[in-house]
Parts: sequence; C-alpha cells; structure tokens
Amino acid sequence: MKPKVLIFIFITLFLSGCTGVSSKGIFGTGVSVALDPRSLGTQIDDSIMQKNLSARILLEDKKYFLSIKSKVLDGRIFLTGKVDGPEEKLQITKLAWETEGARSVRNDIKIKEKFDFKQSAKDVLITSQLRTALILNKEIKATNYQIDTYKKKIYVYGIALTSDEKDLVVNEAKEILDVEDVIASILIVDDLRIQKN
Repeated sequence: MKPKVLIFIFITLFLSGCTGVSSKGIFGTGVSVALDPRSLGTQIDDSIMQKNLSARILLEDKKYFLSIKSKVLDGRIFLTGKVDGPEEKLQITKLAWETEGARSVRNDIKIKEKFDFKQSAKDVLITSQLRTALILNKEIKATNYQIDTYKKKIYVYGIALTSDEKDLVVNEAKEILDVEDVIASILIVDDLRIQKN
C-alpha cells in the first residue's frame, strides 16, 4: 500500500509542475501569466513602471525595501505595506503619482502605531465627513481623492481637474469640525506625465 501512495504523490507533484506559471498578486490570488488579459506591450509597460517606482521608493529610504510593496496593472499602481508616519505615506504616494504612465494610485499603506480607539473613532468621523462633503460638491470629482486622517490632521492626495477644484477640496477639508491641519498633495491633471493613447 505504501508504494501506491508514494507513486500517487510523485505523479501529483510531477503534474503540478506542468501547470502554467503563476504569480501571487497583491490580492493574494494566483493569476496565470498565460491567461493575463493585458497585451504583451501593456505587461512590459507595467513591469517597467513597477521597477521604476520600486527603485525610486528604495532611493527615498532603504528601509522601504521590505516594508513597501507595489504592483502595477494597466498603469494603475497599488501600494501596500507599513510606514512610521503619515508624512512617509504621503511621500510614497507622491512618488507613485509622479511615475510616468500612472493612471491611478491605490494606497493601502498602513501607519504603525498603538491603537487608540477614541482617537481612531474621531479620525474616522473626520474622514467620512470630508468624503461626504466631496461627494455632495458637484464641482469636485470625489473619486479622484484619497483621504487619511491622523490625530485630527487630514491628509488629502489625488488629482484635480483644475486648480479651482484643488482649492475647493482644501477648503472643504478646512471646514470640518475639530480639524487641526490639512496637508494636501493634490496634483493638477495638466501637470501629470500621463501617457495619452
């Protein structure tokens, strides 16, 4: 009975080695390279963008080598990891937006700290109030902005269609009750180095 089990394990291992090459993505799922819907040119562009961004993040500080991960899919940049403070998160986001060909940036970088429920609840409330204000303001494209609140300081980053829109976003943030400071990293569309197809 043992030889049959060994043969079964050997065949299983052999056959699993014949499957397509897969890579573990940012979402934790295996994606077969052979089934990738992106064109070969897009895959190469994304790979170049990812290497460029990774190098620039590493030049910013070597400690990010293990703590920050980036993934580029069709010009869309996804960031994950942990940093010590919101300023670092903001700087990495700016580096991502400044990457040539970037179409969007999704920043899921977390800030390392001891959890304080009361402070966290206030920050969540401030963030949701600003998010609601941006959605209700018809002159602002709310989906273009990410908002983080950390100890009553609002960090807003994203892309404004005009400088007037940028000013509106900052003003909306300043009007939220209990906000101590607004740190905006908002780029104007015309200033971006987006590749136009």
